[in-house]
Amino acid sequence: MKKTLIFGGIGVALIAVLLWFGAKNSKNPIQYETGKASIENIVKKTVATGKVIPLEEAQIKPKVSGIIDKIYVEEGAIVKVGDLIATIRVVPNVGSLNSAQGNVKNAQLRFDNSKTNYDRVKGLYEKGVKSRSEFESAELSFNSSQLDLNNAKTNLQIIRKGSAAGMGKTANTYVKAEISGTILEIPVRKGNQVIESNTFNAGTTIATIADMTKMIFEGQVDEAEVGKIKNGTVLEVTLGAIEKKKYPAKLNFIAPKGNEVNGAVQFKIKGDVTLDDEFFVRAGYSANADIILEKKDSVLSIKEALLQFDKKTDKPFVEVEIGDQEFEKRDVELGVSDGINVEVISGITLEDEIKIWNKTTKKDEEVDDN
Repeated sequence: MKKTLIFGGIGVALIAVLLWFGAKNSKNPIQYETGKASIENIVKKTVATGKVIPLEEAQIKPKVSGIIDKIYVEEGAIVKVGDLIATIRVVPNVGSLNSAQGNVKNAQLRFDNSKTNYDRVKGLYEKGVKSRSEFESAELSFNSSQLDLNNAKTNLQIIRKGSAAGMGKTANTYVKAEISGTILEIPVRKGNQVIESNTFNAGTTIATIADMTKMIFEGQVDEAEVGKIKNGTVLEVTLGAIEKKKYPAKLNFIAPKGNEVNGAVQFKIKGDVTLDDEFFVRAGYSANADIILEKKDSVLSIKEALLQFDKKTDKPFVEVEIGDQEFEKRDVELGVSDGINVEVISGITLEDEIKIWNKTTKKDEEVDDN
């Protein structure tokens, strides 16, 4: 009797254990958490990388070739239109000098000849032998030859020295500021040879001047996003050299032609930047511009992490809880996304509990930390 009770107890315990394992195995080993939709403001942005540069910038070049004799300003100096930047000492070209000297000699010969003729005709006119018209013709020829001689001598003087008597600060040897602004760069030094700008040569840059109160952002936008922006779009520009500061800007140029950069087609954009007196913004600072592509206020949205996609149709869906750890598939129609939240046009409500299907487990976190 005692053995029967013992074996009977063991049998009951075995049945209980089997029932417990069966119940445990019948449950889903993963307990899913849920999240809800919310009302959010969603702003879709893109970032354009580039730099800030002056709106107005001019390269000052000499009007004559020669040697830098003196520089009157330094980089960073503020100048006005007409301020003297440098002077040039002209080194005459042998061919031009020889030609100018020949022109002076020819002009002198014509002047001497016309003067002799003028003196002769004048004497005969005073005696009544020559007519008034003959005298006036001789006088005109004499005056013209005198003017030609003076011009030839002036040209010779300019070729020799770069200027002539009476020219003052209008001489070509004076290099002056052509716009008002800040001297950004002076790439030449005293004693350097410079070349004038002409049809065959761009000329030597003596100084670069820019108006630092008017800056623009110049950057690149990917072809996938350039069609979503337009002139007048508001930008938020951040500078690499100035932390926690954003400058408003307005887009005013989108390039009609793109350029391939590292395998991707990029389009140049420009925007006027509004500056203030808090920081001095230097030309060439690297910058990023946040561009608002689309904005929706107070829309039904969910975290993008809650979305799933059908493997066959690639359509988005979520799983909504209908019971204790029981979920049903709901197709959803999506709108604008900012990369974290996405607008839901239809498919769910604010009250729905949505499965968090890809929640990171402690084991996953340990693997990531390692």
